[in-house]
Amino acid sequence: MTTYAQQSSWREIQGFLPTQFQLQPGKEPQEEWWTWGKHHIHLDCYRNPAAPLKVILLHGVGTNGRQMSTILGAPLAHLGLETIAIDMPEYGLTQVAPCKPVRYDDWVQAGSDLIDMELAKDDRPIVLYGLSAGGMETYHVASKNKKVKGIVGMTFLDQRIPQVRDETALNRFMSRVGVPLAALTARTPLAGFRMPMAAASKMHALVNDKAALKACMADKTSAGKWVTMRFLASYMNYVPEVEPEVFDVCPILLTQPAQDRWTPLHLSELFLNRIQHIPVKIVMLENAGHYPLEQPGLSQMVTAVHEFCLSVIAAEPSRM
Repeated sequence: MTTYAQQSSWREIQGFLPTQFQLQPGKEPQEEWWTWGKHHIHLDCYRNPAAPLKVILLHGVGTNGRQMSTILGAPLAHLGLETIAIDMPEYGLTQVAPCKPVRYDDWVQAGSDLIDMELAKDDRPIVLYGLSAGGMETYHVASKNKKVKGIVGMTFLDQRIPQVRDETALNRFMSRVGVPLAALTARTPLAGFRMPMAAASKMHALVNDKAALKACMADKTSAGKWVTMRFLASYMNYVPEVEPEVFDVCPILLTQPAQDRWTPLHLSELFLNRIQHIPVKIVMLENAGHYPLEQPGLSQMVTAVHEFCLSVIAAEPSRM
């Protein structure tokens, strides 16, 4: 199976990050394979048995696990936490079993099962972090699993809300016609028909650097991915196990890039304003784009997530 040691795309992309966020030879994550059903799921891991907490990193529809390791997994590991970045089925280096159609529901189930697998090893608290679509995925996974101690999102997008669809889709036609058409197609023999995720969404706003965007779009395991009608329809119409008005599993942190040209703050607020029973904190990341390459936003994100994790640890008396 291909490993990131053999792949050049992530190295080209990380070249646009500040030097301190670029993984140097010998400092890359440990690559693990997890057999989930008939899929072979790739994990980027910084294992640390002495760490008081684990952070599981979830990518979106324009990134992959290695891109999570560079901006946050490695920095948090350097601060003493254990981190695990997963490549969800169809993305990154995860090997999808033949004749096993992938839906967004599988991403949520895989995230929940990964939590259970890690908790079976030890009882250290787990925090979820998600970028872009991965932000809302942290909520979906937490709602299903109910065992995590905190969730952090780089946006929380409820795609069931028409305004969210309108502002995150490539254009109004894709939002109002393309999405319903995908839902209809997903119920036909054409459910496996693929289209570029960039044709459905504002992937052109993934990063604010034009050269970096070109590198991201050339990566067929992340921003350049083609997805099926089945996956797209299930993602756009997913219904969480628990609606936000009654969610009480764990605290929430939003790390919102201030220069996000794809998913500005008000789209996440449409969802977060409905949370009533647990604390919600918002931290703005200065000068940062949707997938943040810029300072000081990157360092602000690491600090905010680390402090959030420390507050989770502090709330666990047995860990002190």
